[in-house]
Formats: sequence, structure tokens, C-alpha cells
Amino acid sequence: MTRFLSVLLTWSMLVSLTPRAVWGQAAGRPKIHIVIIEGEGAINNMRQRVAREPIVEVRDENDKPVAGAAVLFALPSTGPSGAFANGLTTFTATTDNLGRAIGVGLKPNGLEGSVQMKVTATYQGQTVSTTINMTNAMGAVAGAGAGAGAAGGSAKLIGILVAVGAAAGVGAAVALRGGGTAAPSPGTPRPPVSISIGTGTVGGQP
Repeated sequence: MTRFLSVLLTWSMLVSLTPRAVWGQAAGRPKIHIVIIEGEGAINNMRQRVAREPIVEVRDENDKPVAGAAVLFALPSTGPSGAFANGLTTFTATTDNLGRAIGVGLKPNGLEGSVQMKVTATYQGQTVSTTINMTNAMGAVAGAGAGAGAAGGSAKLIGILVAVGAAAGVGAAVALRGGGTAAPSPGTPRPPVSISIGTGTVGGQP
């Protein structure tokens, strides 16, 4: 009995002296981080209700993709925002074999401005977060700018044609004087000036 108690006491002392860090190493898990693939800086078209779906990739500390991680996409509950395919401002997806997850069916709401989407990934007890910055904008803005540019270009073209026509008339009168032929009297009608757009021909009618 005394020998048994001695062995038991010795075993207990050995267990109590064993470093706890050794036990913790076996339970260690790789650290993860989020990489934004699509969505950062995107402009969501409010008029057409079109937005770029966010795509993120979860990787470990060796920069290798992590499959099976849960990813939560969360839009603002107020102000410029939107909704996913489920009609909510939040969407949960699981990373595939490439470590990627997609916020499916994203559409902007009716408020213009910057949108900050929070993305949270969870894997084996670890949680990391990042933010995707987007902008809700009216698609008609670009169209209006293009229309104004076209109108300005048409006005410039008309001005050029008028100037060319006037110059052609003066040139015809000068040519008549230079050739020794008397210039037409004020009562004599001038020959019409023809301007051909596309051929580059400017001159009097034969």
C-alpha cells in the first residue's frame, strides 16, 4: 500500500509540472483573413437597380483559401444601402473550395450616397471582419452629361459651317476681282454657295 501511494504521488507531481503550453499547441488553429475580390469602389446604378455583387475570399496565414468558412455580408440598416436576393440587408454564405463567398442578388435602395458593407468571416472559432466601400448613384447623371456634350458638339459644328460658308462667299468675290473680271454689282444676285459635308468640297455652284 505504501508503495502504491508513493507511485501515485510521483505521477501527480509529474502531471502538475507538465507545461500547459504543450497542451495548447495541439489545439492551435491557423489564422484567417479576408481578401476583397469584387465590390470595392463599385458604383451601384439606382435607376436600373443594378449593383456589383460583392465577392470575398477567406485565406489562412499561408495565404491559402479556406473552404467551409461562414461569411456574413451586412449592409447599413438606414441611409444609402440596398438588399440582397433574400430581400434583407444581410446575407450569409459559405466559402467554396476556392475560399470564396458571394453576396448574391445585391440591389441598391433609393438613397444616393456612399455605402459601407461590413463583411465578417467565421471559421473554427475565429472571427475576422472588413469593410467594402460602394456608392449608390443615379444612372441618369452620366446620360445627362453625354447629352450635353452632344448638344455642345452640334452647336460647334453649326458655327463652323456658318463660318466656312461666309469665308467661301468672300473668297469667291476676291477671285472674281483677281481674275480681272468685274465684281458683280450690288443688284446682281450672287451664285449660291454649296457646302458638302463629308467630302470636304466648298465652292460656288457651276
